[in-house]
Formats: sequence, structure tokens, C-alpha cells
Amino acid sequence: MYEEVAFIAYHFHWSHEEIMNFEHRDRQRWCEEISKINQRLSKDREKSILDVE
Repeated sequence: MYEEVAFIAYHFHWSHEEIMNFEHRDRQRWCEEISKINQRLSKDREKSILDVE
């Protein structure tokens, strides 16, 4: 639970109280969504302006 709260707070800057008011499943879902965003951003950073598609 601490890892979930820290992860969400780090990315969205929501307060501890706000995050703790979520159901456990909702916190897990937010973590999944944040991870998806990070993966997409990571892929975008890997692309170079020299890459040809």
C-alpha cells in the first residue's frame, strides 16, 4: 500500500489523505494508468529525429 501511495503522490502530487480515501482497487488502477503513461513517454524519448519510419 505504501508503494502505491508513494507512486501516485509522486506522479500526481495528490495528498496522502486524498489517495488513502480511494479503495485499494482504485489505487491499483491509478498505478496501472500511470505506468502506461510512463511507458508511452519512454518510447517517445527513445525515438530520434534521425529515425526514419
